Amino acid sequence: MATTSDTSVSFEETDTRNDEMHSTIEAWIDDLVADVDEAKASQQFQEWLDVQSRFHDYSHRNTLLINLQCPEATKVAGYNTWRNEFDRHVQEGEQAIWIWAPIIAKQCPECENSPSYHEQSDCEYDETPPEDWSKGLVGFKPTAVFDVSQTEGEPLPELETEAAGDADDLVPALLDAAAALDVEVRVVDAADWDHGDAKGVCKHQTLHECQPVIEAKARSNQADLAVTLIHEYAHALLHFDVDDDTERAKREVEAEAVAYIVGRYFDLDTSGSAFYLAAWQDDEAAGIQERLGRISSTAQEIIGTVVES
Repeated sequence: MATTSDTSVSFEETDTRNDEMHSTIEAWIDDLVADVDEAKASQQFQEWLDVQSRFHDYSHRNTLLINLQCPEATKVAGYNTWRNEFDRHVQEGEQAIWIWAPIIAKQCPECENSPSYHEQSDCEYDETPPEDWSKGLVGFKPTAVFDVSQTEGEPLPELETEAAGDADDLVPALLDAAAALDVEVRVVDAADWDHGDAKGVCKHQTLHECQPVIEAKARSNQADLAVTLIHEYAHALLHFDVDDDTERAKREVEAEAVAYIVGRYFDLDTSGSAFYLAAWQDDEAAGIQERLGRISSTAQEIIGTVVES
């Protein structure tokens, strides 16, 4: 039996079951689209968006440096940025994370050096004085940043995305369904989790083996663990051979929409998915509708496999 917050839905073994499931799932996706639009307009989301906009995007080189020095880092900023923009303070004794920060200065139009280096170079450009030169990137310098875990003060706004409900029987059923879905699944203790803030991941077992491997972080909230497993199952079924990073947001839309639908079928509150999807690109609501067929068929496959396992 599948239930929603308003009505109970039952898909019996009849000739019309497939059509009934498809139309019901399509209606649930319409509900999710409306929830996403509402989430985007909420004060909670706008506050979260404002905070995210104040964190810099770092180059691959700096991301690697941060990961090497502090693998558990999630949000980093300079000492003064934490103090002045977020009203947080770096705790005494914390060790800085060193990255390369760009040096922006007046730049010679010819040799692209700063005025001081231009004077020492062989460049003969003198058409305009240095005070009239435009600013540009002239180099990099080591700069200290700190992770949010190294600071204390005003809390950063968070989006509530955890699912709720009774999933004590659903989690074992999902784990039992892994073989039928041709997926290997592991629930990893929090102390051994090495994927940062991610609740779950889908990856190759080895470079030479093609079976997807799903890892999910263990937690006391079994409903949230169930939704994470469903989300990663969706990635395994839909995106395992997709490498295009530009499609990442669209893949997350599909996986979370599947998690919303399957979780709803099993009577979980998955309304937090709206905030999860709202945090991606502006066209998510439309993207959900465009991918209705893939979302619907994948949700039906997971539901059918779990019910039969």
